[in-house]
Amino acid sequence: MAPHLSIYNPAELGTPLGPYSQVAPVKANEPLFIAAMVAVDPKGQLAGDGDFEAQAGQASGNIHTALRSAGADWANVVQFTTPLVHSQDVRRFINFRLREFPKMLVNASYPPNTLLIVDRLVREALLIEVQTVATL
Repeated sequence: MAPHLSIYNPAELGTPLGPYSQVAPVKANEPLFIAAMVAVDPKGQLAGDGDFEAQAGQASGNIHTALRSAGADWANVVQFTTPLVHSQDVRRFINFRLREFPKMLVNASYPPNTLLIVDRLVREALLIEVQTVATL
């Protein structure tokens, strides 16, 4: 079930710097907080050592699995927070979203996203993690 979600960009804020929106008012029954997902498969193995695309894909797949486990889907997502380890991966991150978001978020309403560049993640080889807030 999809919440009443109105994702948009106020004209007064200008165009977002990437594939995300700036505001997302939500009317829903309950929030769903998903821990930051990384590029680790169900057996705990790293997917894509040194491969940003593979890691972003695995992290997204893990988010989708978590959403489905709660009876939700991409349409329920309200916000992402995305730490990257390397500033050089910002363009790869944007390109990944430009390619994958139209498949994931078919209504073309891209949730707000906070993008951070951090020193490292829980495992040295991890390049990206994505925390998700959704609503049921």
